[in-house]
Amino acid sequence: MANLGYIGLGVMGSRMADRLLSKGHSVTGYNRTRSKAQWLIDRGMTWADTPRALAEAVDVVFVMVTNSAALEAVALGPDGILAGMGPGKILIDMSTVSPEVSRSIVARVRERGGDMVDAPVSGSVITLEQGKLSVMVGGERATFDRVKPLLEDIGPKVTHVGGNGLAVSMKIAVNLSLAVQMLAFSEGVLLAEKSGIARETAVDVLTHSVVASPMVQYRGPFVLGLPDEAWFDMNMMQKDMTLALEMGRRLSVPLPTTAVTNEFLTAARGSGLAEKDFAAMFHLLARLSGVSA
Repeated sequence: MANLGYIGLGVMGSRMADRLLSKGHSVTGYNRTRSKAQWLIDRGMTWADTPRALAEAVDVVFVMVTNSAALEAVALGPDGILAGMGPGKILIDMSTVSPEVSRSIVARVRERGGDMVDAPVSGSVITLEQGKLSVMVGGERATFDRVKPLLEDIGPKVTHVGGNGLAVSMKIAVNLSLAVQMLAFSEGVLLAEKSGIARETAVDVLTHSVVASPMVQYRGPFVLGLPDEAWFDMNMMQKDMTLALEMGRRLSVPLPTTAVTNEFLTAARGSGLAEKDFAAMFHLLARLSGVSA
């Protein structure tokens, strides 16, 4: 049993903290809104009033927040994670953030005698609940070896991809493909529907065809009805697409389908779908096609 902390108890983070609790670990949690974490407190999680208090109380700190600014907000300052870090402590950042921001925080953690890995995940709520989540890890090999058993308690596939910042780079590369696939899937459904095929039939055929990636299989049916709570909303996806486009410019990698899909995300947000799951790009394309979503 390890003494762990988890900061950022949103849709995914809360379920990961719950998974760690179920594995017998001691978990201390912090979230900006305590009420969202009450069910975990009822499950046995200890509450910390600040990220610093949490970091002081545990040996390994997990964090999963929305973006680079949110990571800096919980990591820096007198009540931040860094203020509570000390020799031997490890920070595992599971957020999808700028690789440069991630590396800048690594340097500060090491100044305090600790270490950090970036460990974003590939998968969704359903993947996590099914025990099929995969984790990418960037950081020193010795630190990876130390935290790998903890990450395997979250998901069975844990891969060391290289040095610090490379796991978030890999995650950004993964996520751009998710949005592009979802837009292409929506095009296929609408083309079939307008030709006279029932939408439900088109979804069934496509999700059992050669184009049916795991993401298409679990998110494709969302075009028939969105979940009440977004698994990954438009704002979050556009944040990742923007990171991808910034990386593409810096590394001289053209990303044409990413750029087009990003514009659809902008249009979807502008049409009032910002807080819906990014599968709601289908709804925007349906409107443009003269079809009721």
